[in-house]
Amino acid sequence: MHQVDLSLTEITKVEGSASLDIKVDNGKVEKCQFSIKEFKRFYTQAMRGKAYASLPQLLARICGTCSNAHLMCSIESCENALGIEPTPQSQILKELTMSGLMIRDHALHLYLFSLPDIYKLDAFLKFDESDPEQHQLLHDAFDIKAAGNYLATIVAGRSVHAIYPTIGGFIKVPNAAESAEAIKKMKAVRPAVLRLIKIFEKCDFKLDVQALPTALVSDPFGFLHGVIKGGKNNVIKKEDYPNHLDHVVLPYSQASAYKHQGEAFMVGALPRINLSKQSLHKQTQKDAASALKLFPSKNIYHNNLAQAIEILHCIDSSIEILKNTKFKKEPLVKPTRKSGTGIGVVEAPRGTLYHKVEIGEDGKVIKGEIVVPTGQNQISIELDLRKKLEELIPGDATKEDIAFEMEKLIRAYDPCMSCAAHFLKVNWL
Repeated sequence: MHQVDLSLTEITKVEGSASLDIKVDNGKVEKCQFSIKEFKRFYTQAMRGKAYASLPQLLARICGTCSNAHLMCSIESCENALGIEPTPQSQILKELTMSGLMIRDHALHLYLFSLPDIYKLDAFLKFDESDPEQHQLLHDAFDIKAAGNYLATIVAGRSVHAIYPTIGGFIKVPNAAESAEAIKKMKAVRPAVLRLIKIFEKCDFKLDVQALPTALVSDPFGFLHGVIKGGKNNVIKKEDYPNHLDHVVLPYSQASAYKHQGEAFMVGALPRINLSKQSLHKQTQKDAASALKLFPSKNIYHNNLAQAIEILHCIDSSIEILKNTKFKKEPLVKPTRKSGTGIGVVEAPRGTLYHKVEIGEDGKVIKGEIVVPTGQNQISIELDLRKKLEELIPGDATKEDIAFEMEKLIRAYDPCMSCAAHFLKVNWL
């Protein structure tokens, strides 16, 4: 395989469109370009002139699977702009909303997209019901997703495009019976999550990430608060985050790519666990102790393991919150000013998400800015694809082997277009 030309194009069953172009000449990688072809959807233009109250629901539509992360981020930016201080109960409900999202979204990625790679199967539904282990995994997947969906539904109204969270608070809160049922469901799936952690802990896939880890870090571990740690041990305030991002134009990609201090960086579950595993729920630290010994890790495939650990944390922290909190209906907190500029930064399933909004005196949006995790990871993904290709070329890998390894690595990052196993259509030149 010292001479290779291949194009992975017209990628199907993905959220958006991406391609990979590779050229190897005399055993040297001449080109390895990972391009996101339909990334721009002009939401920053669509924001302009909209009433701020409608903005969170509009921006939630950016993503079909992690819409609640955009919802939380947009609400935070609007509340920040208008001088709204959320109540302690609202903060708790926001955390529970994010936990429901993480449980469901991580389970979707790990079971349906990544697990078949470990079992050398084309798709999750190829798992054998007659095999006890694979039978268990089939049921584990849907049970965990259902538990995450239920938590998000009682707290936020829906598991996607939630309707209860709004600027200034929540329009409905869980009752005691709903909380008790959520606790029951999460306790029931906890053994399944431990099984999942063990599978990814034992997985022997390996490639060291070249990019620096970046994440929103807090104690206790969470997805909404804290400071950003990134690059070479820098501590960055939320509102200063964009000042530390270097926008990079990739002429072959529609995505906005980024560097930090001139270097590639990575966002996602792997950086989160690397930077703050000591802040995870105590029960999670105890029961996932063996897996946590692998962190901090540079192995990109440990991003999958980190996601599995985050599922356990979200279950443990949500159970504790629901046990110790009696929710009551609260009036929405009203703005203290009519206009302003606000920043929202949250940890979406795939990494750090940034929203900025400027609201005018008439209550309408003047302009805004959005930076999503996949754009921040694009350069890191491309660097690692090249590195993996350089490892494969000297060996006896076939074109099919190369295509599969490229897919597997892309899946490990869990980018937004990763919504099906073996999702790359290969056109060999």
